[in-house]
Amino acid sequence: MKDLIAAFRPITLEEMSGVKLMNRIDTKFITTLPLLQRLLAMAQDDYQLQEIAGERNMLYHTTYFDTPDCNMFCVHQHGSANRQKIRFRTYVSSDLQFLEIKTKNNRGRTKKKRIQVTDMDLEDAQKCEFVGQHLRYDITSLSPALTNSFRRLTLVNKAHTERLTIDTELQFHNERSQQDRAMGDLVIIELKRDGLCYSPVLSMLRELRIQPHGFSKYCMGSAFTNPGLRINRFKPKLRDVDRLLATDRDIF
Repeated sequence: MKDLIAAFRPITLEEMSGVKLMNRIDTKFITTLPLLQRLLAMAQDDYQLQEIAGERNMLYHTTYFDTPDCNMFCVHQHGSANRQKIRFRTYVSSDLQFLEIKTKNNRGRTKKKRIQVTDMDLEDAQKCEFVGQHLRYDITSLSPALTNSFRRLTLVNKAHTERLTIDTELQFHNERSQQDRAMGDLVIIELKRDGLCYSPVLSMLRELRIQPHGFSKYCMGSAFTNPGLRINRFKPKLRDVDRLLATDRDIF
């Protein structure tokens, strides 16, 4: 993997800021490390790789908060078009942390609001004001529900009309059940592109038979690690992931 990552031409954060996707389409895919290696080899002529302070495969930590009855998880599972999530995300390489609120509306659009923070104390005045402005939940009802860690590569096509995030080494820890789950060779790819423009990677994904597949890290991580949750609607996706990992072990 290191040689494949090193072969990409770098792109800086400043250059990344020019990638404005005005008519954005987001699509997620899941695969495994052996196929990811093939995809990276195929993509080197068409994509650049984000580099920050000499690092390319960035480490992230995330803590999701929820209500005592995990209402945010339940709303997502029931398919509600209007739903929210709140999380603290730490960019380990740059030692930056943000409080983020994601809101998905009934037209399928997702908006993310965030502020830079130094801790996860939700009683802090700045955080209370921010949450009060953007979250429909009572801040006093929220507590840590799930943490995860993963590494992320970010690719940008040369036309600057799409971004591709690739997450590996995904691990979950459930703050409620205290259960852990390491996802092994699982790879989560998210393509964010201008819907009017050609995407080089789509033909590569089709050639490798990497199919679109929804994967919410909070919901899937919770479903894998909290036996107390009702997960009926997530069971097919959980089976898909387990089957993919089992097939990967059998073939490779």
